[in-house]
Amino acid sequence: MAVEKGLRADARRNRDLIVAAAQELFLEQGVDVPLEEVARRAGVGVGTLYRRFPDRDALLRAVGVESLRRLADLAETAWREEPDAWHALCRFLRGSVALRLGVLPAKLEPHLHQRLRAGPDLHEIRQQVIAGVLRMIERARADGALRADVGPGDIALLMTLNVYTPPGLHDEQAMERVVELVLDGLRADRASPLPGAPLNEDDLRRYTAVRLPPADGTRHEGAGTAASVPEWQGETECS
Repeated sequence: MAVEKGLRADARRNRDLIVAAAQELFLEQGVDVPLEEVARRAGVGVGTLYRRFPDRDALLRAVGVESLRRLADLAETAWREEPDAWHALCRFLRGSVALRLGVLPAKLEPHLHQRLRAGPDLHEIRQQVIAGVLRMIERARADGALRADVGPGDIALLMTLNVYTPPGLHDEQAMERVVELVLDGLRADRASPLPGAPLNEDDLRRYTAVRLPPADGTRHEGAGTAASVPEWQGETECS
C-alpha cells in the first residue's frame, strides 16, 4: 500500500490499517459507518484515526486513492506478466471486479463522489490507469482477439461490474462465473452483433467528466450521477 512520504514506520502502519479497515466497512455497511467502528476494526484508537484523517471526506479520499493505486498496479502487472494483450485485459478485468470498483461509488452521495473525484491529487494516477487500459484494448484488438465493436467506454463499464447475490449463494463463485461469461462475450471469434455503436475514447471522456453542483447547492436533474462509475475516470475537462 503506497503511503505519504515522511511518516514513521508505526504511523505508516497505522495509516495502512485504517485505510484497509475503512475500505472493508464502506463496502460492507456504506460510507456512513461510524468512524469509531473503523478505528476498532483497524485496531487503533479513535484519536489516532483523527490525527491522520480529520474528517470522513479525508478518509474517503484516501480509500479512493488506494483503490486507484491498486488498479494501476494491476494494469501494469497484467501487461508485464501475461503472454499477450488479450490475457492481460482478461486478468485486469477479473482483478477490477474483485476490487469491487462499482460498489463504493454507488454508495456515495452523488455530489460527494464528484467532489472526491475532482481532486488534483488523483489526476496523475488516473491517467496511468487510463493509459494502461487503452494500451491493452488497442493491442488486443489489433491482435484480433478483442471484438472490433467494443470500445474503451465499454471496458470501463465492465470494470465496475457488480452482481447481487441472494442469501445462501456463494458471492465469490457467482461473481467469477459472471465475469467469465462477460469475457467470453468480448472475444472476437464469438461475436454476435451488438445494438448501437461502441463507446469510444471520446465517449469515455465525455461520460466521465466531473459535474460539480452549483455553488448555491441547487441540485439539477441528472447532475452528478455517480453510481457504478469508477473513481479513476473523472476529469474536469475532456482532453
